[in-house]
Amino acid sequence: MSAAGFAYNFLNAASSSLTRPYLTSSRILPILSFSLLPRPPPPPPRYFFSCCRRIFSMAGDSKAKTGDPKAKTGDSKAKTGDPKAKNAQKKKKEVKKETGLGLTYKKDENFGEWYSEVVVNAEMIEYYDISGCYILRPWTMSIWEAMQEFFDAEIKKMKIKNCYFPLFVSPGVLEKEKDHIEGFAPEVAWVTKSGQSDLEVPIAIRPTSETVMYPYYSKWIRGHRDLPLRLNQWCNVVRWEFSNPTPFIRSREFLWQEGHTAFATLEEADVEVLDILELYRRIYEEFLAVPVVKGKKSELEKFAGGYYTTSVEAFIPNTGRGVQGATSHCLGQNFAKMFEITYENEKGEKAMVWQNSWAYSTRTIGVMVMTHGDDKGLVLPPKVAAVQVIVVPVPFKDADTQGIIDACAATVKTLTEAGIRAEGDLRDNYSPGWKYSHWEMKGVPLRLEIGPKDLANNQARAVRRDNSAKKDLPMANLVDQVKELLDTIQQNMFDLAKEKRDACVKEVRTWDEFVEALAQKKLILAPWCDEEEVEKDVKARTKGEIGAAKTLCSPFDQPALEEGTLCFASGKPAKKWTYWGRSY
Repeated sequence: MSAAGFAYNFLNAASSSLTRPYLTSSRILPILSFSLLPRPPPPPPRYFFSCCRRIFSMAGDSKAKTGDPKAKTGDSKAKTGDPKAKNAQKKKKEVKKETGLGLTYKKDENFGEWYSEVVVNAEMIEYYDISGCYILRPWTMSIWEAMQEFFDAEIKKMKIKNCYFPLFVSPGVLEKEKDHIEGFAPEVAWVTKSGQSDLEVPIAIRPTSETVMYPYYSKWIRGHRDLPLRLNQWCNVVRWEFSNPTPFIRSREFLWQEGHTAFATLEEADVEVLDILELYRRIYEEFLAVPVVKGKKSELEKFAGGYYTTSVEAFIPNTGRGVQGATSHCLGQNFAKMFEITYENEKGEKAMVWQNSWAYSTRTIGVMVMTHGDDKGLVLPPKVAAVQVIVVPVPFKDADTQGIIDACAATVKTLTEAGIRAEGDLRDNYSPGWKYSHWEMKGVPLRLEIGPKDLANNQARAVRRDNSAKKDLPMANLVDQVKELLDTIQQNMFDLAKEKRDACVKEVRTWDEFVEALAQKKLILAPWCDEEEVEKDVKARTKGEIGAAKTLCSPFDQPALEEGTLCFASGKPAKKWTYWGRSY
């Protein structure tokens, strides 16, 4: 075989193997053909260049870089010959051999690799051939749609209307608000060509839509009767320049909703900021079963060009990192000045509007996976699960197989008619054990098993995904019991997540205590003087390979601040309690 022919085979094999994110020789080499038979001439060099770009981009994006130091060192225990680690590896291999399923990495041992495996093996995402971009599969979209259905209905109750603005932004408009564009400049992607021709003026792809929408707010708002103007759009945005992409958490393109509103008074704007923030809390806590803290961002961390920023903050105990879950900003009148959004008030005087913007994105789904997932895979809260109940037939030899299958089908029908999202896995080419592992990997909250004994006793065996507890449920009142179990699972998932999060909260009062808590991956609550220079100094002093510490938020629910309490970092009088830590 010629060198060109070998390269052609190798690049095809490597490119094919990277449809899954693990680039290993064991996956590439079996695909190669070393046949000496004549082959068609290899494609031109441009093809090889294209393939190489695809391989390197996907290989570079093949691991979720979570900043967890353990993720960088791999499974060190297994490599150093730790007997416990070897036994765990052997057991994992036995599981995979039996079912063809299972995870290679454990959540507590290598969080980054574990997360990367879960989102792929649970069929949530597929890696795309452009680094930082991901295919969102139906299992993911159903979760997004559940949150969208709730949020969209709630904002419509607030008289907020949906709209859609174009994806493209002209440079003149984008650069109009200096502080805003400086905050986003490194992440803005630009369209510079049409076919083979250079565009006379490059066009930006929206990183957010303030500068896209506000020229038209200026056009539409003329008098006080035009206020408030309250719009929302469901769309995608692109933020390009970054390193260490992580599915859902940090990607170049993502889905979100963004609301943009204008009011006659600051008081009206203030009320909406907190109303929206409460909806975001409900999405996390009531739907995703993830505990969050509501609070205000520091001046250094607030939205670029905004007046103030509020957020809901989650925390991942395994990595000791905070996650900005969603934000609700009061923009004040800064953008109104830049885009001349004025109106004539009741007195016939010219006045400027007060504005808000607020958004949550598919990052919510990544936070949910990180919070609840375990060594079997995904664990889904019932409220957002596409399938809440999976019904699996368990036929034994000489059993009434058809009767069992009929009972499973009837059970699915009964549950579905009661409004429960139920499906039956009636495939005859997989064993019950394989099906158990498959649906556990996908995180289905409740499994119902029906075998010969269950058929005889007119019951079903229920197995919970969150804690593996088993219970026999009589068919006579199956619907009520299943609904009760799903509610219990939802609440238990939240309670357990909150218990783990709360165990990570550490109150400190001195710099030494702060450094010690940071090393222990804690969510740190500390008294602070609320000075920007002090926050910058903390960042500088804690900067390292896994990132610097920063303020996450100052919680609205403030602990008592005793008179004479000093800032942990500067020694100056403290003004508030603030959460600190590393973050995604």
